[in-house]
Amino acid sequence: MQNGNTDQFLASRTYAVAGASHHRHKYGNKVFRALLDAGRETYPLNPAQDEIEGHQAYAAIAEMPLVPEALSIITPPMVTRRVIADAIDAGIKHVWMQPGAEDAKASEAAREAGINVIDNGSCILVLLAIG
Repeated sequence: MQNGNTDQFLASRTYAVAGASHHRHKYGNKVFRALLDAGRETYPLNPAQDEIEGHQAYAAIAEMPLVPEALSIITPPMVTRRVIADAIDAGIKHVWMQPGAEDAKASEAAREAGINVIDNGSCILVLLAIG
């Protein structure tokens, strides 16, 4: 299966991070902060949090003030499936499943919907650190 294009993902104007966390040691928080630090308009997605790093958190993509172009996913694979279903419904263009979030059925559904899917075990933190 062809892996997605990271350049297209990183060229997006707006982002969401599914699995963003208020715990600074967790990858969901690190990815959220890395995107913010890189000057990207980024929204946290976490139904269990009201606020993350001073930004309003959203329970679902449908509740966000806009549909982000790109979505970074840091969730367990079974949650990833639900997040991908929401992303398809919302019309998100790019999805990056971070290591551990990958789910073959979610990847297949997203690709069939025409989404640029990155699910090869690469980590956005590495690219943002060298970018």
